[in-house]
Amino acid sequence: MSEDLYQQAIIALAKRSREQPRLDRPDRSATVDNPLCGDRITIDLIMNGETVDEVGHKTRGCLLCEASACLIAEHAPGGTIDSLKARAEALVGSFADEDLSLSDLWPGLDTLAPARGYKSRRECVTLPFQALSKALREGA
Repeated sequence: MSEDLYQQAIIALAKRSREQPRLDRPDRSATVDNPLCGDRITIDLIMNGETVDEVGHKTRGCLLCEASACLIAEHAPGGTIDSLKARAEALVGSFADEDLSLSDLWPGLDTLAPARGYKSRRECVTLPFQALSKALREGA
C-alpha cells in the first residue's frame, strides 16, 4: 500500500474521529458495514427540524474509514437533510472519478483523494457517507 494513503493529515483525522463518540439520544441512526474488510460504522444524528444539529458515530474500521467519519462529524452539523443526502449520495457514486473536485462535494475530502487510486480502499472512504445517507433517508 502506498504511503500516500496514510499521510499525516489522514492519520490526524482518524485520531480526531476517535474523540467523537455516539450520541446518547439520536433522532436518527444508521449502521452499515463492509463484510469484505470488516469495517462497520454507526452514524447518529440529532436534528432540529430539517437541519442536522449534532453528529456522533462509532467507527470500527481502518484509518480511511475513521478519517471519513471525522469529516462528516465536523461538517454535517448545520446542513439540511436534502442537501446532505444529495452530497453524500453524489460522493458515494462518484468518488472514483478523478476529474471530480472532492472538496466541492465535502469540505476536507480532498485529503482522502489518494484512496481513489486503490479500488479496494474506495469503500473505506465512502462507507461513512453511506451510513449518513441511510440515516437521512430512513429517519429514526
